[in-house]
Amino acid sequence: MTFPLEMLSSVSVDNPVSYLVFALVGVAFGYTLESAGFGDSRKLAAQFYFREFTVLKVMFTAIAVASVLLFGAVGLGILDLHLIWVNPTYLGSGIVGGLIMGVGFIIGGFCPTTSLASSSTGRIDGMMFMAGGFVGAAFFAETELQFDYWHNNAGYLGRFTLDQLFGLPAPVIVLIIVLVAILAFWGAEQLERINGKKDLRNEPGLRKVGAVVLAAAAVGVVMIGSPTLEDNYQKLTFKRTETVASKDNGKADHVTHEYSADEMLAKRLAFVSPAEAFKVQYQQSLKPVYLDVRNEIDFNLYHLDGAEHVPMERLPDVVQKLLAEPPSNTVFITMSNDEKAAVQAWKHLVASGVQNVYVLEGGVNNWIETFGETDNLQKIVSAVEGDDQLHYVFDAVLGDRYASCAPSPIENEALKFTPRIVMQIRRDKSGGGCG
Repeated sequence: MTFPLEMLSSVSVDNPVSYLVFALVGVAFGYTLESAGFGDSRKLAAQFYFREFTVLKVMFTAIAVASVLLFGAVGLGILDLHLIWVNPTYLGSGIVGGLIMGVGFIIGGFCPTTSLASSSTGRIDGMMFMAGGFVGAAFFAETELQFDYWHNNAGYLGRFTLDQLFGLPAPVIVLIIVLVAILAFWGAEQLERINGKKDLRNEPGLRKVGAVVLAAAAVGVVMIGSPTLEDNYQKLTFKRTETVASKDNGKADHVTHEYSADEMLAKRLAFVSPAEAFKVQYQQSLKPVYLDVRNEIDFNLYHLDGAEHVPMERLPDVVQKLLAEPPSNTVFITMSNDEKAAVQAWKHLVASGVQNVYVLEGGVNNWIETFGETDNLQKIVSAVEGDDQLHYVFDAVLGDRYASCAPSPIENEALKFTPRIVMQIRRDKSGGGCG
């Protein structure tokens, strides 16, 4: 059973549970901030003078605990990691923004969230900081177009995580985070003792027990491990809404079915005809990306105009690129000579979390059969269906310069097909953190 995140994806009167959950989280978060002393600007600013490290302890504890719980749930199959929003990384603009926020934190003693907590208790400095935040937001909104390209492209890395950076399994990264956090807690307490003249004997003794429990839980996450692509594939579900005639009054009813990945293939719901794959280019609402997974020889002989050559052995290397926040209307269409390799590519991509992936029905052979009349290509009589080989003889290596590689939209306007493309909802962030 997967944790029902979808029940919280829609905030409306039709889903009152979402209001209740978010309200409870907000109240609990605000209460925790105030209880931890985060409504006091002096306490927050003291960390920059190495006298008080409550902020570091609280934030690092939150990160470490959340990492253990998150990846523990993923390893146990309770949570689908692909449903979790990960803020895209903008390295250049992120560094500049971090410096600006850091300077503001030192001067004002708050971050945006803590200023709200402080204001709610009637503190004047919290109110002034919050008012300044609104002025800054208004100024940014009025000037944003002047540097929009830069802050949206400076060091853009997409969905980039620590396991990708270090090339280590995610559970190992969790263990490292927990160990670094414990070391940071120890170091912070030594600085508090030296610079802040704090008597550590007054600190709660249970903090050491908590550190041991957290470290043990992190080791447990490593032992559980991460789900494999096969595990992810078996848990995948796809929703399809179909229009059927009502038995009662004959009117059209909308019925939503949920299919597994194997059912999507068996029922041919994951396959798009050459006609649909061609016409989707001219729909403003959709942006097709053709992924040709054939070998280099076949690709060079013949390929669709604009197709990206991604041989099967390179497929794992491009997954992160495909996950790197492409436009929400992007549709990926895998293709091979027939269907065999394209289906394997489809399985790999959907199991890796790539959304809106389809297979070209019948592959390149079917595309040529549909559009290749003007090319006068000779079909191999002895060709065997399903062997994933090219079934045509090419007199020259022309790549995408055959007429059928880019069919005329006018000449093929009358093409008919059964639509198969149904866009999956792209997950988006629901809110911010401390900033």
